[in-house]
Amino acid sequence: MMADKNSVSTLLKTARGQIDGILNMVEDDRYCVDISNQIMSVLAVLKKANLKVLTAHCKGCVANARTDDEKDEKIDEMISLLSKLMR
Repeated sequence: MMADKNSVSTLLKTARGQIDGILNMVEDDRYCVDISNQIMSVLAVLKKANLKVLTAHCKGCVANARTDDEKDEKIDEMISLLSKLMR
């Protein structure tokens, strides 16, 4: 992985902690809107982590591909990922 591992790990650990908190909220029968807000917060952190990974992939793996075929393959992978993100 080309992304800064510490940065991505920190974001993922933050998301994991938030999910644990959300589970507690559900078990405590907290207000639905509050739970939903926390879920959206986790999604935002995960999107940020994903952006860091994909940015590093573009700047590293794609940019450093040795052949045109390899670059085309990596670009096609990125297009496939972006199409999933846009759904």
